[in-house]
Amino acid sequence: MKVADFDFTLPEELIAQTPLEHRDQSRLMVVKRNSLAVSDRTFSDIIDYVGPQDVLVINDTRVIPARLYGVRAETQGAVELLLLRPYEEGRWEVLVKPGKRAKVGTKIVFSPKLSCEVIATTPAGGRLVDFEFSGDFDQILDELGETPLPPYIHEKLDDSERYQTVYSRHAGSAAAPTAGLHFTDDLLKKIISKGTAIVPLTLHVGLGTFRPVKVDEVEDHVMHAEYYHLPEASAQTINERRAQGGRVFAVGTTSVRTLETLADESGQVRAGSGWTDIFIYPGYQFKAVDAVITNFHLPKSSLLMLVSAFAGHDTIRYAYRNAVERQYRFFSFGDAMLLI
Repeated sequence: MKVADFDFTLPEELIAQTPLEHRDQSRLMVVKRNSLAVSDRTFSDIIDYVGPQDVLVINDTRVIPARLYGVRAETQGAVELLLLRPYEEGRWEVLVKPGKRAKVGTKIVFSPKLSCEVIATTPAGGRLVDFEFSGDFDQILDELGETPLPPYIHEKLDDSERYQTVYSRHAGSAAAPTAGLHFTDDLLKKIISKGTAIVPLTLHVGLGTFRPVKVDEVEDHVMHAEYYHLPEASAQTINERRAQGGRVFAVGTTSVRTLETLADESGQVRAGSGWTDIFIYPGYQFKAVDAVITNFHLPKSSLLMLVSAFAGHDTIRYAYRNAVERQYRFFSFGDAMLLI
């Protein structure tokens, strides 16, 4: 399968630079799986599609202030660091700009309280660094770090909470699970009042999720690993609702990947924590997910391949052509799709 089959042309003006004033007033394209049936709604209309036996699965990860600015200790040259994931105490995988000057042994200083040393390079072009700090690391990060926005967003975000879901709880992501950005507390309450269950899981999003796939053949792509946790109570509710004929609505590709990682062949999910590098592309047989709420994704991305696997490649191509023609807003702060 060719990666080029997942390419499309997107006018730059359709890349949303800022969030709408009201989260739930984004547009919603409802797409029937494996068909050419699409309809235009508003995101708040999502309540019309969930039922009293269904379960909505949300990702409660929280974006950390993962971008740090410092200088190389020897030369005072400027350095930008982006935290990707922790390993052991004080050790992180990071991206460094400029990368060529971040050789093993390089020391980077961010403040009198925080510095790090590059100890290794990673196969993906990142670095492993060991931090030295005085005080609480998370507190220092809150003081010095910035919330990272994707590179295609050029406008400054006035309120960093608009790049967090209203239900974000567990800090650890380098990027937001953007499908969840459309929900408001009020909309969630209305969904619960219908009898729909809402349960959390956690998957800490890495930047690799959003990067274009750079090989020619889809099957040659290697996914990055991301940490997940599905609580026992969430797994129990999902399994009970499904056994009663309810449907599982996964909010975002992160929820899809976690559920499919933890599902057996019958669709039962088990509670647990770990790292997943599951790669879902057309031909994959879904086990635990019945509907997906998602945003519009980058060309040639693994996310576009995942939704193509779920709804059908021809269906997604048709939906995206319609989205461009109807001037939907794309990517992180853009509009949403319901695949059902």
